[in-house]
Amino acid sequence: MSAPHRVPLRKRLFDLLLSVPGLILISPILAVIALAVRTALGSPVLFRQRRSGFSGRPFTLYKFRTMSDERDSEGNPMPDAVRLTRLGRFLRSFSLDELPELLNVLKGEMSLVGPRPLLMRYLERYSAEQARRHDVPPGITGWTQINGRNANTWEQKFQYDVWYVDHWSLRLDVKILLITLWKVLTREGISQPGQATAEEFMG
Repeated sequence: MSAPHRVPLRKRLFDLLLSVPGLILISPILAVIALAVRTALGSPVLFRQRRSGFSGRPFTLYKFRTMSDERDSEGNPMPDAVRLTRLGRFLRSFSLDELPELLNVLKGEMSLVGPRPLLMRYLERYSAEQARRHDVPPGITGWTQINGRNANTWEQKFQYDVWYVDHWSLRLDVKILLITLWKVLTREGISQPGQATAEEFMG
């Protein structure tokens, strides 16, 4: 990319061209999922968390809730494997919990394709090379997601992220989106071996 700290206009237009009609088309699905989450887990329906976005700037990520609020006798949250509900496992297995991120795309905080937005506390743990993943907007899916997703180590994920930064094109974004559809249907690499979700990146 010739301007790593400026989002190409054609990428933004591409995101809007797909996400606006996409949200309209899947609105009945969103309503059904929201009702299911509200019934199974109560309110709120959406999980909100601060994540690091383009150039490391913070934003609030939206996802459907997949975990309960169970806590131990000392008030600490139970492990993810305990709190992840049957509905949550189903939503994650088909990446349906990610659909509200289309709102982040509309707001310009995310792209359809790019490195996944991670926790703010990871920023200080990246190497200089790994931090280059923030030279493009974060995405709902990305090069990492079609090359192993959470089955990869953190080092492998960041290598894929930086590769995407260096090779970005609209053609590549289209390729990633098409392969993502297949990956979602086959449910590859949803979680790391031995983990309910991805383990924390410690640097």
